[in-house]
Amino acid sequence: MIYIKTPVFFTRFSHTGSRLHSAATLLALLLAGLASASVALAQERPQSLPTITLGAGMHVIRAEVAQSPEQRAIGLMNRPSMAANEGMLFVFEEANPQCFWMKNTLLPLAIAFIADDGSVVNIAEMKPQSLESHCSTKPVRYALEMNQGWFAKRGIKAGSKLRGQPWGQ
Repeated sequence: MIYIKTPVFFTRFSHTGSRLHSAATLLALLLAGLASASVALAQERPQSLPTITLGAGMHVIRAEVAQSPEQRAIGLMNRPSMAANEGMLFVFEEANPQCFWMKNTLLPLAIAFIADDGSVVNIAEMKPQSLESHCSTKPVRYALEMNQGWFAKRGIKAGSKLRGQPWGQ
């Protein structure tokens, strides 16, 4: 018997059956283990994603864009700091109720849930390293995380409009 340990599970397979089948199974398991290990490793250090420019009233935001499930899962984890007008825009495939938590996130953040037309649906203030869920009050495709208090200090609230490429502006 051969046991393969990946970050997520142990797998056992025997030498019975064809060698080709066993080799293919071993290769598939090794690749799955590498993929799991790379996601786990990425969660230990901040990710770096492409950025876009967004507008909120007279304020300019430089936002990293998290589009894939892996990018969204890591988000702003393990960042020790973030500049005043920087954030992360989470882009989902379709509008659904979206919920976020702050496990492994070191920074206190605020999140704006944003409709397809760029209007803010609701905003939540989030505590670092918390498992408390913060959810959109309606189905949305976008969420923007900024430093805690960023939206309140600039008078941005539910109903405010954001500008930028995601909203065709």
